[in-house]
Amino acid sequence: MELTSKQRAQLRSLATNMDTIVHVGKDGIGDNLVKQVNDALEARELIKGRVLENSLLTAREAAEELSVAARCEVVQVIGS
Repeated sequence: MELTSKQRAQLRSLATNMDTIVHVGKDGIGDNLVKQVNDALEARELIKGRVLENSLLTAREAAEELSVAARCEVVQVIGS
């Protein structure tokens, strides 16, 4: 299901004060990270992630890849 612009805006405002709980590093996106994302989404419904500088993926690539693997929607990507 595609999010509307109003839904995205509401979720962005909720995420502002959230702590980052998912980190994509040099190992990229593997089964363990996908499991961590799925578990976090089950518990919280909305999560915040970060792509570390030593990662081979950009923030947009990581968000797209994780959203497909975890079957979830990306609300916002900051950075390239």
